[in-house]
Amino acid sequence: MPEGHPERPDRIRAVEQVMEAEAFQTLLREQAPMVDLQEIAAAHPQEYIDALQDAAPSEGMVRIDADTAMSAGTWEAVMRGVGAAVYAVDEVMTGKVKNAFCAMRPPGHHAEKTRAMGFCLFNNAAIAAMHARAKHGAERVAVIDFDVHHGNGTQDIFWDQKDLFYGSTHQMPLFPGTGATDETGVGNIFNAPLHPGDDGVAFRDAMDVRILPALEKHRPDLIIISAGFDAHERDPLANINLTEDDFAWVTRRLMDIADKQCDGRVVSVLEGGYDLMGLSLGVAAHVRALMGS
Repeated sequence: MPEGHPERPDRIRAVEQVMEAEAFQTLLREQAPMVDLQEIAAAHPQEYIDALQDAAPSEGMVRIDADTAMSAGTWEAVMRGVGAAVYAVDEVMTGKVKNAFCAMRPPGHHAEKTRAMGFCLFNNAAIAAMHARAKHGAERVAVIDFDVHHGNGTQDIFWDQKDLFYGSTHQMPLFPGTGATDETGVGNIFNAPLHPGDDGVAFRDAMDVRILPALEKHRPDLIIISAGFDAHERDPLANINLTEDDFAWVTRRLMDIADKQCDGRVVSVLEGGYDLMGLSLGVAAHVRALMGS
């Protein structure tokens, strides 16, 4: 992204740095593989994939929209980002690991079927869900999104797929302008908008009242988390006042449901989080919860 853009390389450096703590030294770490383009085609039309690949520059920078750009390293980054999500699904669905966290950028949940936007090019979580169905026979897959921005892309891709569940808490009004409670797809979309200034009490209530009961009713074979940490009270792009304790709480709640319904299978993919301290604190709390601590 251009100089000064919030979606910057320091985000991954901050995650890598916090993961150097002693508490995380027992974790298995893998370099994300490049994804097969056929995996992406499960969620995005081939024409869209080809257009983005053709737009990727060998030098300099290309603007996709006002917020989203591609540089010489972007294509490999997005191929490894999607590759991380797909590989994590393989590892979790085959029982090699219980759960996984994918630290990647750019994020993905704003990428609609045929439109890149909001820093996102391909929808990592949606592609992972499609892969779980196609390769591992997961009939019902759920994506839970606690990024402060609504995942309009995931909603768009899941809209008419009754076996794919999407549940989101997000600030409203805020970019991208979607995510009202009456946006329900075919009964598989559950939005729980938060108001500017809301804190962990409102967030936990939204999860407990609207999102988690619907998730339990869906009986997922796999839970994918769109883990955005820009609802942290320190984040400059929004006005929700969550703390790292809230991220740990929701992670544990999702793990409890996964333990009851799908043998603990959880894959988490990094979305937003633009204050580096808030991102670090949120990721650390999230991963500790995934570890069961």
